[in-house]
Amino acid sequence: MSNPLINFLQLLRYIPAEDAAVITSHFEHKVFKEGDFLFKGHRVCNELFFVCKGVLRIVTTNEKGIDITHFFFKENQICTILQSFNDETPTEPGIQAACDAEVMVISKSKLLALYARLPYIKEIIERINQQHLIEKVRVRNSYLGQDAENQYRLFIMQQPDIALRVPLKDIASYLGITPQSLSRIRKNIR
Repeated sequence: MSNPLINFLQLLRYIPAEDAAVITSHFEHKVFKEGDFLFKGHRVCNELFFVCKGVLRIVTTNEKGIDITHFFFKENQICTILQSFNDETPTEPGIQAACDAEVMVISKSKLLALYARLPYIKEIIERINQQHLIEKVRVRNSYLGQDAENQYRLFIMQQPDIALRVPLKDIASYLGITPQSLSRIRKNIR
């Protein structure tokens, strides 16, 4: 059976079959429904998620009780609250399934054990995390100075697959506008 995590890692480096078996044994496959929390926040994030199917979002709730989406993660991406995961410090944001999702999950302790057994995996994971951080900054910077309509246009150009799969309210919270404003914008650009 094909494993999406191993297939992805194979794009970055050759993984011998015996190493693939070791890697797979350290991860657990989990399924989440839209709206389920993979990590609720307000504690240390001790898990790292590889998205096999679906979209995850990093989310916080502001003082008015409104959800704020910080970023989306889709297939073949690794999702965690990186600073909390690395530094073992509590964090406010959570990780939620923005649509039905399947993930491979590994705890920090199992990941460290995997690094000890296959040291080259640490280099791969660190390189992936660095690339994701650079991409996050690039995407978020592209919205600076743009009005809401242009932000939405950029979003659907840069992340069209996510735009088609996640609820409108999540896109609105990511762009920092109300769902009602986003509905008006969508009507105007059709």
